[in-house]
Amino acid sequence: MSAAQSAAQPATPAARFDGTERYVATEDLKLAVNAALTLQRPLLIKGEPGTGKTMLAEEVAAALGRPLLQWHIKSTTKAHQGLYEYDAVSRLRDSQLGDEKVRDIRNYIVEGVLWQAFEADEPVVLLIDEIDKADIEFPNDLLRELDRMEFHVYETRQTIRARHRPLVIITSNNEKDLPDAFLRRCFFHYIRFPDRDTMRDIVAVHYPDLKQDVLRAALDTFFALREAPGLKKKPSTSELLDWLRLLLAEDVAAAEIQAHAATAVPLMAGALLKNEQDMQLLERLAAMTRTSTRR
Repeated sequence: MSAAQSAAQPATPAARFDGTERYVATEDLKLAVNAALTLQRPLLIKGEPGTGKTMLAEEVAAALGRPLLQWHIKSTTKAHQGLYEYDAVSRLRDSQLGDEKVRDIRNYIVEGVLWQAFEADEPVVLLIDEIDKADIEFPNDLLRELDRMEFHVYETRQTIRARHRPLVIITSNNEKDLPDAFLRRCFFHYIRFPDRDTMRDIVAVHYPDLKQDVLRAALDTFFALREAPGLKKKPSTSELLDWLRLLLAEDVAAAEIQAHAATAVPLMAGALLKNEQDMQLLERLAAMTRTSTRR
């Protein structure tokens, strides 16, 4: 075992995640988080957009009492940006102005989120969000650092070693496949879309005073909409919660929700459907239903 790995070992028994009041975690999801804690491996979370992958990291950090560091990945993100960046442009500008700080190159080293996680005074939760947005080399470029919990800063000739091993949570929307070598080093969990009972529990956390008949009508409409053939984007949990918020704000009755669902697109469907193709598809399906009903 290397010195870096030894230094990153926990001094106390691993904490456990048992969910929070704000986040409904299934038993298999709690098991996955705790397995990652025990194995000290990154936790790779996949699932449909809107199933709470990012929020999971926030709630795990809150439940464990750890700081949360977030690295939101873009298509242009490079792995070295998570370690550090050397700001050569600023150094050149300062040298032209005769600034004395150009003598110390450390003034132009910008710490990345991995650097911050490694040098934190206490264990942190590190979220690497939507890793599949980056190019295919991005995950492999992180392998050594995540394995060894250390990296070298060539400009200053220093090695940054983790004081504590962070819990790394990596999310992916499955936009592209991740390399096998990277997958082998992760504990994997797929968040399945909540069933009706789990969705009731989720809604109860956010809207505990929602009338049961309204909830029943809304869930009927929501799950029927997800089953509609040909939808380009099925509504997600977050979109259901937005829709329920609108229904509550307008004090919509269960009968009105049911009436719209039976004859046309759902009431305030813009909270659930996010493109014109799906809206037009639903309108056609509703028209076909009305036509068949008249016969």
